Parts: sequence; C-alpha cells; structure tokens
Amino acid sequence: MGSISDSSIKGGNPKDSLFFNLPSTPADEPFAVNGAYIQDTDPQKVNLGIGVYRTANGSPWPLRVVADAEKQLHQASDVNRHEYLTIQGDKKFLKLAANLVFEFENPENTSLASGESEDKDRVVSIQTVSGTGANRLGAELLARHIRPGCVWIPDPTWGNHHTIWDLAGVERKNYPYYDNNLKKFDFEGTIRTLSESANKNDIVILHACAHNPTGADPTKEQWKSIAELCQAKGLIPFFDLAYQGFASGNLEQDAWSIRHFFNFTPRLEFCVAQSFSKNFGLYGQRVGALHVVNSTGCTETSQKLLANLCHLVRGEYSMAPRGGSEIVRTVLGNRKLKSKWFEDLMTMSGRILEMRKALYDELIRLQTPGGWSHILTQIGMFTYVGLSEKQVHEIRSRHHIYMLKSGRISISGLNESNVKYVAQGIDDVVRTVH
Repeated sequence: MGSISDSSIKGGNPKDSLFFNLPSTPADEPFAVNGAYIQDTDPQKVNLGIGVYRTANGSPWPLRVVADAEKQLHQASDVNRHEYLTIQGDKKFLKLAANLVFEFENPENTSLASGESEDKDRVVSIQTVSGTGANRLGAELLARHIRPGCVWIPDPTWGNHHTIWDLAGVERKNYPYYDNNLKKFDFEGTIRTLSESANKNDIVILHACAHNPTGADPTKEQWKSIAELCQAKGLIPFFDLAYQGFASGNLEQDAWSIRHFFNFTPRLEFCVAQSFSKNFGLYGQRVGALHVVNSTGCTETSQKLLANLCHLVRGEYSMAPRGGSEIVRTVLGNRKLKSKWFEDLMTMSGRILEMRKALYDELIRLQTPGGWSHILTQIGMFTYVGLSEKQVHEIRSRHHIYMLKSGRISISGLNESNVKYVAQGIDDVVRTVH
C-alpha cells in the first residue's frame, strides 16, 4: 500500500477545490468588534459595539415576564410543544403581533380601533426568523414579483440591509439620512434625493423608530411629508421595526409612523419587518413577523400574497421556530403578563435614558470640546457619538473601549461603573486625535 503524501495529509492543493475562487466577503463589523472585545484581557475594557441590552452591572437580562411565560409553558407540558407549526406560523401569535403594530383592536374592549374590519384584511402576516428573516423574505417577495428598479437605503443604516438586498438581486442606492454637522436626521436631503431620483415601484427602507445606527428619527411632521412623497411618487415603503416599546417605553409612540402610513389616504402598500429580539430580550430565539399591507383588503389578493409568501418560506426553511413565538404569544395574550411586559419595557428604556444623561453630563463636566446635546435628543439603543474612525481606533488602543468605526455606540453598554471612564476616553481622543 502506497504512502500518503504530505500534501494529502494537509488537504492537498487548495486550487483543486471547486470553491477556491469564491469571492471574499467582508466580516460583519458588530460581531468582529465583539470578538475583539472578548479576546481583550484588560480589566477596564468596555463593550459599546454589540446591540444587546445589558443591566446596570453589565449582565444580560432575561425579562421577568419572559421568565413567567417560560414557567407557564413548562408547567403546561403541552404534548404538541415540539410539533411543526404551519408554514405561515402560529396564527394566534401573528394576530397579536399585527395588533401590536397596527392596533386593530383596543386592548380594553377588543373593538376595532379603526371601525372597519376591512382594514385588518389589508394586512397579510407570516412568521419569520426574527427581523432579519422578515427583511429577507420581504425583499425576496418584492424582487421576484414587483421587480423594483432599485431599493433606496438610508445612509447610514443597519449593515445587513445592504447584504439582504444584494442577495435579492435588487440594485441598491443610498439616500442621505444623517446630517453629521447638525447631528440629526437629514430631512431636506432625504426629500430632495427621493423627489429627484426615485421612480415608481422603487423600494424605500425606513426605520420605524430608534434609527440604527444614529438614534436620529424623523419628527411626526417629517413622517407625514415622507408618506406624501411615497404616495405621489408611487414608492413602496419597507419599514424595519426592531425597537417598538424598547425605544421610548411607549408602544404607540414607537409605532406612530407605521400607523400613519397605514391610515394614509390614498392608501399605501408597504411592508413591515417586525422583530421581538430587543423588546422581549429574545435575541437567540429568532422571533419575528413580516406584515405585507395591500391597498384593497380583497380576499383574493390577500390569499395570493399569503400563498406566495408561504411558497418562499417552504423552499427556504419550511417554517419558523415555535419556542420563542410561544413565549411572545403567552405574554401578549394575557392581560396581567402584558402589563408586566410594559413595566419591563420601561425598565430597559428608562436605563438607556439614564445612561444617555450620565454620559452627556460627564462630557459637559469635563468640558470636552464639541457639542454633545445629540446624545440626549437621539433615541434608542444606539447613538452616533461623533468620533472619527481614527479616534475610534485610538480609544480602543488607549482605553480598550470598543465601538464601531463609524462612532456608533450602544448605550446599553454603559453603566454607573464605566460611564465616567468612557467619557474620559472620549475626552482624551477628541482633544488629542485630529
């Protein structure tokens, strides 16, 4: 028997593989930053990169109400708990999820808030693998059947928006979302770009609340103007709803933009990608839904929409997982648990607000050069703190403080024990790195 060559032991010539010429792909920055943080052994290191909620002592927080729901589900010991869902998903969960977004039913008397049952019929919902899956499924549906000329993506945005629409094969264009000088939403730039360059059936990506990565949202009046523009130009809005209730602690306030678009006359058609990762702390459970709004509420149209969505899901992953959606369904379907969930939302959003103020106060105390009021006016988990890429590199090198190269920080990574240290690090690089 012949001896095994050295090249065989090591795997042979890599050029012999069919996969040798695969293109290189960029690393996902938030996860890369988190990996670098984990490997850092400095005792004062601070993680402001990853978008997950942390408590005042820097630990994960399984929501109290989630623990209650898990206990109920465990005690029920339903023999069907590991069975398949339908391709559409858990219909009770979907009804509750849609009502959370659109508020078809008044939680006090279950009467239709809009007064018209056909409003409900305009929405076709399907369970997804969290908000990412909802974005991906919606992109695939629109790419295949609407064939938009392009998708308009805010600059900046959640990085995965680019990946999702690239994979869907739709040309991507940017509209200017953030004014770096004024540190707020660039309303004039958004309206000008879409008015001059967008065409009928183009997709427009919109963050419903707590814009990722800037934390800068349109005002209600600005949302009204965006809705008018979408209707006038025949654009298709695509809302990414990742922070309802988590952003402000108020479900209605955080869903205001979507409800305005839904009630707009003449009627708009659009998509909503809904995630329960942040507002339920179910990051690993991957709970989400896609809601597709059509203008007519016609039964035939809705049935075709659902059938096509199910067809795409079946060919991709058959159906969404049930464990997380059962937790959400249990909470939203029980008045006592839902009330407790409201309290948990206030706990999370309240701590974020406290840390925003603490960081702002410390920068003011240090007389750090520049303006810092945007830290208070922006909302949600993230803020563009205002550091350059060079300053971001230096604050990591000198102080072991980790954030994205854009200067996006996750406010939830701050706490009473590190906020002064972070402010001092910001003060240092602002004064010395130009």
